[in-house]
Amino acid sequence: MQCFDEAPEYERRVLDALRQPLESGELVIHRSAGTAAYPARFQLVLAANPCPCGKATGKGVDCTCTPVMRRRYFGRMSGPLLDRVDIQLSVERVSLADFGQATVDEDTATVAQRVGAARSRQRERLSIFGMETNAQVPGRILRGELRLPAATTRILDTSLERGILTARGYDRVLRLAWTLADLDYRDQPSADDIGQALGLRQAVAAA
Repeated sequence: MQCFDEAPEYERRVLDALRQPLESGELVIHRSAGTAAYPARFQLVLAANPCPCGKATGKGVDCTCTPVMRRRYFGRMSGPLLDRVDIQLSVERVSLADFGQATVDEDTATVAQRVGAARSRQRERLSIFGMETNAQVPGRILRGELRLPAATTRILDTSLERGILTARGYDRVLRLAWTLADLDYRDQPSADDIGQALGLRQAVAAA
């Protein structure tokens, strides 16, 4: 796993260098003497403030940033890079009321058991393709041997037709939907899984 805190503070060329290994799972280095490829399959976590001053949450009344400053800040994370980020979440500031709420969270052992079971389902389903995880499945298989009914993918198909999603984004939503189904001990994604996966991908834009 690779984590980049305050991701927009990195130079754009540094962030864009992650695009190719995220897509192919390989880091390819070109030199005059030749080309070398190294395995580079990893999980990427990018964290960013809502703006340079970090106060553009809620109504953003305390924010001191201009619109130009905000665009420049997020402009360092290019569209092609974000297109390779499967889950994009907007996290609101913790309020005083949140501290007083009693919550019942799952313990680590319970979550680990569910994730382990999901991994087992993936290995069993994908063994005929020589793969182990949903992240490894190429689009030709997602839209081929593992193709879902049209009624299930209708919202996804509409998003692609309207230009809301790229072809790459379409496949990444499918992979996430398969994972949601695996975590819920089901054989294949439902329309709700597709909708949830699509919503997780667009949460920042909608916030």
